[in-house]
Amino acid sequence: MGATAIIVLFVIFTIKGLKIAIRTQDTFGRLFVVGTVILIVSQAFINIGAMVGVLPLSGIPLPFISHGGTALLVTLAGVGIILSISRGQKQT
Repeated sequence: MGATAIIVLFVIFTIKGLKIAIRTQDTFGRLFVVGTVILIVSQAFINIGAMVGVLPLSGIPLPFISHGGTALLVTLAGVGIILSISRGQKQT
């Protein structure tokens, strides 16, 4: 149940991030949001695949969950910039 909930949360994060990217007028902002979302979600699924045994172990931490420190700091900084970009959008 817990693993399924984490996967669902990452899927929701992907959907929300791509919605922000679609609504962003600035090309750089759109590319930044898409790149950051892909980076975070790909790290998550590489980690999940390694833990399940489908992929070889790579040492990539699960974003927001494991290995607090530098990886968590960079991930949270990226999400903070995404939130700043979404705040600057026109409300429709």
